[in-house]
Amino acid sequence: MNTKLFRSSLLLVSSLCFIAGLSAQTPATPKLEFPAPSPAATVKQRVGLTDIEINYSRPGVKGRKIFGGLESWGEVWRAGANSATKISFSTPVKLNGVAVPAGTYALFALLDPKEWTIILGKGPEQWGAYAYDQKNDVARIKATPVNLPTPIETFTIGIGDVRDESATLYLAWESTRVPMKLEVDVTSVLVPQIEAVMASDAAKKPYLEAAMFYYAHDLDLKKALGWINEGIAQQPDALWMIYRKGLLLAKMGDKAGALAAANQSLALAAKANGAIKDEYTRLNNALIASLK
Repeated sequence: MNTKLFRSSLLLVSSLCFIAGLSAQTPATPKLEFPAPSPAATVKQRVGLTDIEINYSRPGVKGRKIFGGLESWGEVWRAGANSATKISFSTPVKLNGVAVPAGTYALFALLDPKEWTIILGKGPEQWGAYAYDQKNDVARIKATPVNLPTPIETFTIGIGDVRDESATLYLAWESTRVPMKLEVDVTSVLVPQIEAVMASDAAKKPYLEAAMFYYAHDLDLKKALGWINEGIAQQPDALWMIYRKGLLLAKMGDKAGALAAANQSLALAAKANGAIKDEYTRLNNALIASLK
């Protein structure tokens, strides 16, 4: 054996192993992440039977004058930063009385000191408002800006005042809030379905839910009372249902019947335990007080 050659080979292998070991111990270059100047945000809200989703970026004031400054009057603004703001509705809606079909839209704003024009258009995947073209408009909604007593640093789009068939969709930034009434159709969609289920021979029917929907929407209260009575017949100790029967009767003008239902529910609550006892004691006492 060539001893010199063997030792050279051994030295080479050892050196390579040492280098590989050093490489394994050397930490990888960390992936740098910087905070976004205008962080992305998603708003999801169900109003009635309608799902609404808004995807947008949220710039900050950062000491600048925004409206009439950074964002010029008379210009179409992307209503956010980066990509155009995207809004989707799972059913048709109305915004300040303007009909908007179900779909996904780019949301822009034509700025004016006294009246904004909110624009919903085709092409929600575009960047900013640079490719905005009026021919792609689907709806234009007039909205009156409101001055805020306390400035808002970060641009915000939100949905508040949520009811079964309405809500408020708003844009807010700096010292300006721009609200729009959002309306959805629930009654004409749901009532035929309720009527069909309640007239069927289904083993389980939504007696309480159907009755309280009619109660909340001022529909056929006699029919609602019949449904809730059927529900109580199946669950005689359902104090929550008996309490709501009292609400129905009170709305129908039957104070004596409402008082009897409230007292019956109150007596059942006295036998219950925990939170349900406290809750329905409070609710029934409030109903009784309202009937005096």
